[in-house]
Parts: sequence; structure tokens; C-alpha cells
Amino acid sequence: MSGTLLIWGAGAIGGTIGATLVRAGQDVLFVDSAADHVAAMQQDGLAIEGPIEQFAVPVRAATPEQVEGQYDRILLCVKAHHTADAARALLPHLSKAGYVASFQNGLNEPVIGAVTGMDRVVGAFVNFGADYLAPGRILYGGRGACVVGEMDGRASERLTALRQTLLPFEPEAMTTGDIQGYLWGKLAYGALLFATAITDDAIADILASSDYRAVLLAVGREAMAVALAQDVQPRGFNGFDPAAFAPGGDAKAIDASFDEMVAFNRRSAKSHSGIWRDLAIRHRRTEVDAQLGPVVAGGAACGIETPITARLVTLIHEIERRERRLHRTNLAALLPADRQAR
Repeated sequence: MSGTLLIWGAGAIGGTIGATLVRAGQDVLFVDSAADHVAAMQQDGLAIEGPIEQFAVPVRAATPEQVEGQYDRILLCVKAHHTADAARALLPHLSKAGYVASFQNGLNEPVIGAVTGMDRVVGAFVNFGADYLAPGRILYGGRGACVVGEMDGRASERLTALRQTLLPFEPEAMTTGDIQGYLWGKLAYGALLFATAITDDAIADILASSDYRAVLLAVGREAMAVALAQDVQPRGFNGFDPAAFAPGGDAKAIDASFDEMVAFNRRSAKSHSGIWRDLAIRHRRTEVDAQLGPVVAGGAACGIETPITARLVTLIHEIERRERRLHRTNLAALLPADRQAR
């Protein structure tokens, strides 16, 4: 497949990937619902800032109602809780032979597939550090894994071509026959990030503190237990070791995984998660229901208790409503007292 690459959602993920591809000479059209962001891109281009890249490129950008035509390749890069609405909005612009690749956090592929049909969905896993700073400006803070895969695990020409398309952005981009493993690995790691986001501290500082490893381990283990109960073996990446966070994981492996995640996050100029940014800076709804909801629901369906994850969801909502402030003491509120010393 060739022709224009449509990137639906020009924030941290879509903006960073797309700007790099434009610089490499690829034909990209950005679509974003934020009119001020679109206007800035149309007038001044898209600027990528930070220690990894510093450049600006002229780009084509439109709001959803301004898009015309159909496209063979659409990268969906919106927040997880906007997935269904975005899928419905882009559907008229998806060609009959085209596909939508979910470059998002969470398990959004089935949501997209309910609109487009699962045969028109490609899975993707990314873990690079980026933030939307202001209209027309994106921070690219740190490199990370980039993996794409068909949902049924098969090899395909479109998958090979998509990887090739992504190489100017991430030279180590790869394809996989187990995208579900990577998505669940990111979901378990993402649960840790949600926990760090209820504090005002940097990701690495919370991961490095021995005071909070018990609660972070408990959060990660609930997600891992649900994945394993669904016959999914989460994949590791960038320091996150699924085996260490699985029930009964080895203590040395746990500490080693934490230490490697700390080192990975220390290398990034993105010190806090996008979740924290939504809570502390942008004061808007987070992706917590779309990302951690499947862990709680999946646990209930499998007979696995997930009380800490459920409590984490509740605390995030309290912070969203400004009923609770960001502070390290929120972590203590997650873990029952009789488990804090384990």
C-alpha cells in the first residue's frame, strides 16, 4: 500500500512519528480535533523539541470535518477513551482495502474492529517518551520500543510495509506474531505509570524508591495475573520483565526489573507520564477507564480479584475531580496495611 499516510491524532505519539516521516519525505496528512493545534501546524508547521530531535517541518493538517477522500493507511493516535468516536469519524475515509493501525496505549484494537471489522485493524506497541507541549509543538523526550503485528499473528505484506514506513522514525522498529503479548506487557507497565501519576514525583524517582516497590509490584501483579488467566504471555521491553511481575516472581528479578526501568526512565527528558500531565497540567480526563478497566473487568470474568487496580482507578477519578491532590501518600492508600511490608 502506498499513497498518503493519514495520522488521526497529532499529539505526542502521532505528532512525533508523523513529523519524522514528513522530514524523511513521506506524504502525511495530520488530523486532529484541536482547532488551535491544526491552525498552528497549518501556519508554522510542526516543531519537535527535546534531546532526541530538534526540528520543524511544514505539514498538512486538518480537523476531522475538513478531511476529504479515502486512505489505505491510517494510524490512529488518539487517547484510548476517544477510540470509538475516532473510529466512527475516520471510517468514511478508510478505503475498502485499507487498514487502521492503533498507535495508542491500552487494548483498543477490538474497539476499532467493532467499527471497521477486525480484518482492517493492525496492532501496534510503542514506548517512546513524548508530550504535547502547545499548539504546533511536541516534546520527543526518549526513544523506546516500536512493534507492529497483525491481530491474528500472521505475517502480511501490509505489516512488512508498515514497518518499512516507520524506519525513519525508529530504525529498530520490528514486526511480531504476538502483538497481544506486547500490548498486555505495556498494559501491566502502564498500570505502574498510573500509580506513579497519583504522586507529584518523576516516574524514575517513584520506581527507584524502596518505600513504594511493594505497592507497585502489587499493581503490576494484578495485571499480569489477568493476562495469564486469559492465556496471554506478556512480553518484556525497556526494563519491564513480565516474569518478575508474575505471581511468585523472584525477588532478585523484581529488583533488577525495577532498576532497569529506573535507568530507562532516567534517560528520557520526559520525566512524568502523560497521565500525570493530564492530571497536573491539563486538568482533563485521563485514559484510566479505557486502560485499567479491562484489567478489572477481565479479572472479574476470570475469577481473579483486582482490588488494588480498582482502588487506583478510584483515586485517579478523585484527582480528576480535584477531590484529592497529587502526593506520595496516595500510594499508601492503595495497599492494605498488612501487605505493605512484603
